[in-house]
Amino acid sequence: MIQDLVTTFAATIKDVLPIAVVLVFFQAVVLRKRVPHLKSVLIGGLYVVLGLGLFLFGLKEALFPLGEAMARQLTDPAFVGNPTDWTAHGWTYLFAFAIGFSTTIAEPSLIAVAIKAREVSGGTVKEWGLRIAVAVGVALSLVFGTYRIVTGTPLYVYMIAGYAIVIVQTMFAPKTIVPLAYDSGGVTTSTVTVPLVAALGLGLASTVPGRSPALDGFGLIALASLFPMITVMGYAQLVQWNEARRHKLHVPNPETEDTE
Repeated sequence: MIQDLVTTFAATIKDVLPIAVVLVFFQAVVLRKRVPHLKSVLIGGLYVVLGLGLFLFGLKEALFPLGEAMARQLTDPAFVGNPTDWTAHGWTYLFAFAIGFSTTIAEPSLIAVAIKAREVSGGTVKEWGLRIAVAVGVALSLVFGTYRIVTGTPLYVYMIAGYAIVIVQTMFAPKTIVPLAYDSGGVTTSTVTVPLVAALGLGLASTVPGRSPALDGFGLIALASLFPMITVMGYAQLVQWNEARRHKLHVPNPETEDTE
């Protein structure tokens, strides 16, 4: 285990080094200025390497095996009966929904985007409203992705149908929410969500008879990027409709007041 940890840290340093070279080059050669707070920057860089190394090691040793083990157990014939019968996978769909929702709620990149969205919108975009809308989108994407793996349905069918819905929603959703909805699909596929989602897909594809991990195991992350666009724009449309309804109920009709 110590050797694996050292190997992970060495790989992390190798991955981070090009970023450091680019930053130093632009600071020293292009801008020609000293690095402000150099000591803090170096200490922060050390923390980054340590954090990334431990995180990647944790993924390898815990999250990936856990996701694959859960997928194998949920699709075990002794548990579901016929693994190729999509109606027998109720618990698998529930697990996919729960893991998608919980990992997305905890996603640091989504939290950061939600906070910024609330700040720049003056509170119009609610932080928790956005996070829940994105989490529901990811959860639904994993349910559909799990169904796709179990049934062997081609991925392009879901992608074409999903983006068709996105295009239609884009024409009717509030214009201020559309860019945020598109970005929300990207921030979900980050540090917490991707490892478990990938492990779930590969685990399912390796245990369901007739499925190939290379062909069927991947694609869940693509769906996890697509569905949040739909749910965020749907959330915005629902809020807009509710506000219009409340305004209509509380604002008196001028014609009625004049007749009185």
